[in-house]
Amino acid sequence: MAKPVVLVVMDGVGWTEKDMGNAVKHAYKPQIEELMTKWPHTTIKASGTAVGLPSDSDMGNSEVGHNALGCGQIYSQGAKLVNESIESGKIYESSAWKGAVSFAKEHGGKMHFIGLLSDGNVHSNISHLIAMIKEAKKEGIREVRVHALMDGRDVPETSGLQYVEQLEAVFKELNDGDFHGCIASGGGRMTVTMDRYEADWSMVEKGWHIHVMGDGRMFGSATEAIETLRKEGGYTDQYLPGFVIGENGVPAGTIDDGDSVILYNFRGDRAVEISKAFDYMNKGFDKFEMPKKPNVFYAGMLQYDGDLKLPDNFLVEPPHIEHTMSEFLVNKGVRSFACSETQKFGHVTYFWNGNRSEKFSDELEDWVEVPSDIIPFDLKPWMKATEVTDLMVEAIESGKYQFLRCNYPNGDMVGHTGNYEATIIGVESVDLNLRRVMDACRKMDYTLIVTADHGNSDEMYDKGTNPDGSPKPKTSHSLAVVPFAIYNGPEGTEVKEGDFGLANVAATVVQLLGYEKPEEWLEAIIK
Repeated sequence: MAKPVVLVVMDGVGWTEKDMGNAVKHAYKPQIEELMTKWPHTTIKASGTAVGLPSDSDMGNSEVGHNALGCGQIYSQGAKLVNESIESGKIYESSAWKGAVSFAKEHGGKMHFIGLLSDGNVHSNISHLIAMIKEAKKEGIREVRVHALMDGRDVPETSGLQYVEQLEAVFKELNDGDFHGCIASGGGRMTVTMDRYEADWSMVEKGWHIHVMGDGRMFGSATEAIETLRKEGGYTDQYLPGFVIGENGVPAGTIDDGDSVILYNFRGDRAVEISKAFDYMNKGFDKFEMPKKPNVFYAGMLQYDGDLKLPDNFLVEPPHIEHTMSEFLVNKGVRSFACSETQKFGHVTYFWNGNRSEKFSDELEDWVEVPSDIIPFDLKPWMKATEVTDLMVEAIESGKYQFLRCNYPNGDMVGHTGNYEATIIGVESVDLNLRRVMDACRKMDYTLIVTADHGNSDEMYDKGTNPDGSPKPKTSHSLAVVPFAIYNGPEGTEVKEGDFGLANVAATVVQLLGYEKPEEWLEAIIK
């Protein structure tokens, strides 16, 4: 009964009944509708604990999603991964941490920490910051400066002072004749530094002036800054204007030549742009003018963008993933094919294979990349879906492969633009091409699995409206479950009832191929 399997990942296509801004629901998608009504189907989790993130309020992403799809297991990601690295001390053995410490010591420089000051555990955790400050002193760093971004979004909206007090108490305990640490600057997360998806580079520019140059309104302490700005403008924490801490017009801690800088946020979306500013400042960076470009050692808590390899230095390695599906299939002699366009090619290869750049077998694994156009995705929302489909159909009809996979990036990449109308076209482009893949699978009698790696295009509007009354675009991922359907499966294929996630897909694939799953994997979604 077993036969070859094709797996299609519709990137960023969540499945929800929410109506407002749901480009998936309102797209014309007869193929997806057929799959989710006439064939064995269900929905599966693609965020939170189902993909190794700390809580179910944490949105999934393509990297952790493809890790889970490709290995059949749930590995710690994000905050959970950082917690484990700090508790074990492994973080301090990383080349990035050692590089930051040695660079500052060799140049007589300061060590700076930039990040969200709270215990919201969505972007950061103050406990991570405190642990690293203590370790920095232990390793001989003499000057530490914190550039504290106020939260008020993942924690109560005016709770910032309690975190300032907590941090200042730590400095009071640590400061002595050999060490001095303090808060040097700050501002609200929605005002400075933490922009995402290049929505407003001026936020990062403001952060550069505040943190790097000490160019901003000066206060004697962070407490004074927060209390004064709240009183003057009625701001909640996330909207506080940027501020500098100093005395007699002298900033407490600008970022200068010979300093080390660590961004201690672990979530990537609001860490990418400031990381680009530091990593690319001398490599043709043109998003804003930089009156000051200090020679520093910069590191992120994690690598925030696996495709861009950004930043160059990061403290916590991705999880060490073992027992991947690719390795299992190679050991069984199964020949496989992987394809996507540039935007997601790394996800069906590197992340799929457990953060491994190399193939397990050059003989049995074929990878084909379709170069993405260098153009805003909402201007060409069909992207390279047709070209990817051409390759998939050719590979299926060749009869050479027992397992084939591809990723259509449209729902995610166009979704990130915030353009609702273009995203509908992106989803429809994927659906249109699915017909050709379905027909090829029926012709060759292959089983087809269609799913997604996380939500995005299903939630294109944020809360609130623009000044003109129009909906406010939402460019981030969503917490939606994702579709899962099996087309042209072996006779009697039936989806089980249960609480399944992306990590259950691997066992489903190998069961359809006629193999028993490794004991390390989660169970299959089918009976």
